[in-house]
Amino acid sequence: MFNLESTGNEAFRYSATLQNGSGESRYYALNAKLPPGWFITFKTLGSQITAVQVDPGKTQEVSIEIAASPYAKPHKYEIPVTAVSAKDTLRLNLEAVLKGSYGIQLTTPTGRLSENVTEGSVEQIICTIKNTGTLPLENVELTSQTPPKWEVTFEPSKIERIDPAGSIDVTAKIKVPDKTIAGDYVSTFTAKNQNTHSDTTFRITVKTSVLSGWFGIMVILLAIGLVYRLIKKYGRR
Repeated sequence: MFNLESTGNEAFRYSATLQNGSGESRYYALNAKLPPGWFITFKTLGSQITAVQVDPGKTQEVSIEIAASPYAKPHKYEIPVTAVSAKDTLRLNLEAVLKGSYGIQLTTPTGRLSENVTEGSVEQIICTIKNTGTLPLENVELTSQTPPKWEVTFEPSKIERIDPAGSIDVTAKIKVPDKTIAGDYVSTFTAKNQNTHSDTTFRITVKTSVLSGWFGIMVILLAIGLVYRLIKKYGRR
């Protein structure tokens, strides 16, 4: 019995040896009885296989990789593996001890992933970090990818622990540079630790400040006034 422990985020990896003790070459089909939603992969020499030929009196190393269903509950699972030829059946019993799974989601309290901001201002977005797995999340860090010269700070920037089914709110402060052109921009926030991560994309709509708008109008009016004076001055000549 081969026994391994793992989380739902990691595959169970076993090494087995297939031995042909007969005096003739045999072709073995490989199979396993898996729990619902699980997957298995057999490999030799790095190539994925479903069957293998073994010469008389020889052995063949086989790597076995098993991926648990994301919905599987923590438990010890017994997985019978068989190698079947036309004349015999070889059996290997594996145990996979599933400790649980890591899961994380970065969202907002309302689920809204867009925000309106004013150029030159600092705006706040409340983010919610949820533990969607069955194991605690520890040392979760917050990072961001934003347009050039934008600045984002998180309060707090690191979360020590979130229990399963738990959540915590984090404030993201976004500083938009002066003279940013009005329009839609994309920023990606990431919550991660060594076991899992979640990326969420926000659409940030930048609007021109009222002061900038009035300044633009004044510039236009001054330009019109200057043109009018030039026409009035030189138009009579």
